[in-house]
Amino acid sequence: MKASAGRRVLMLLENAPYSEDPRVAREAATLVSAGYEVSVICPSGPQQHWREVLDGVHIYDFPSPPDADGFLGYLVEYGYSMVATFFISLVVCLREGLDIIHAHNPPDTFVFIAALYKLLGKAFVFDHHDLAPELYRARFKDGGSGLVYEALVLLEKLSCRLADCVIATNESYKGVEMERGNVPDERITIVRNGPDLERLQPVEPDPVLRQRANTILGYVGGLGPQDGVDYLLRALGHLVYNFGRRDILCVIVGKGNVLPDLKALARELHIEEYVWFTGWIPDEDMIRYLSTADICVDPDPSNPFNDRCTMVKMMEYMALGKPIVAFDLPEHRVTAQDAAVYARPNDELDFAQQIASLMDDPERRKKMGRKGRERVEEELAWPHHEKFLIEAYEALVSRRDGRRR
Repeated sequence: MKASAGRRVLMLLENAPYSEDPRVAREAATLVSAGYEVSVICPSGPQQHWREVLDGVHIYDFPSPPDADGFLGYLVEYGYSMVATFFISLVVCLREGLDIIHAHNPPDTFVFIAALYKLLGKAFVFDHHDLAPELYRARFKDGGSGLVYEALVLLEKLSCRLADCVIATNESYKGVEMERGNVPDERITIVRNGPDLERLQPVEPDPVLRQRANTILGYVGGLGPQDGVDYLLRALGHLVYNFGRRDILCVIVGKGNVLPDLKALARELHIEEYVWFTGWIPDEDMIRYLSTADICVDPDPSNPFNDRCTMVKMMEYMALGKPIVAFDLPEHRVTAQDAAVYARPNDELDFAQQIASLMDDPERRKKMGRKGRERVEEELAWPHHEKFLIEAYEALVSRRDGRRR
């Protein structure tokens, strides 16, 4: 059944296919359940469909750009994606109708598409996934170009100020939006990333993996410069050679543009036999490997980006009942609380020490795992946060209806 005028939503997504972004998929499904008609424009996944309907969500995809590497690569990627997204948005506007543009960053260049539709009376929702300026600096050891950083700050400010509603993932992001973006409190709604407990159910350990070492460490996530997997590898070097803990295997699940560098670092540190880079694997395999792990790790180092981020992988570890070792970052504490032990920020030797302490204390590991699972069930899972998304949308639609009357 068609949604009534005023409740037709077009979501814009650039950095992942729809099937690979759980937050976007959960938000879209929640809005459909609340009576909205939702379309999503995104890059294609393994198979190109152009248009399909999944669980009531209309998905329009375009051929994915090549993976970007460096400033010029990102210019090409974002330029191509913006052009493709804009022309498909015209098709959606004519075919489905359109009342609200909901842009998921990065990139913040979606603000230009939103601005054109604002001129036609459409509302703009800015879903602030990442702090693009801080993310840019975190990806370059020298901090990158100051000019590019300032341009990214400007795009973020434009997005925040033009938006009729800004969605933040946590209190840290809300603070940035209010201070740097000058967004009033009443226009910001916090909708935290919440894991899907139906998807994240512990399963039987993988028997082959279980036989490979006495202690299995698990990591799932991106393999980019900002993700800190190089910190993890150096911590493993300390664990093996400083502490003599050789009956271990660290399973690293994920993909990213620094994977070749990480493999080279593992060779340099002489820890190749203690690390398994699986690359991208299906969801069921990832859950089985994490269910096998004795300890999960989150090596995101302290920096202005990571200090403000809520890490999805940490909540996934908790949902599967796993104890965590992480650096002591502000949002890590907010998320995991007693489900993690915290190493001094960016101190790889202390990170190794914290892993070793949990290796020697199976009862503590069990207790931490139970606390993590309970915290997800009682506070962090998506059903506890989707109501805030619906409330924000209902308030937006109500304001627009009031203005029309």
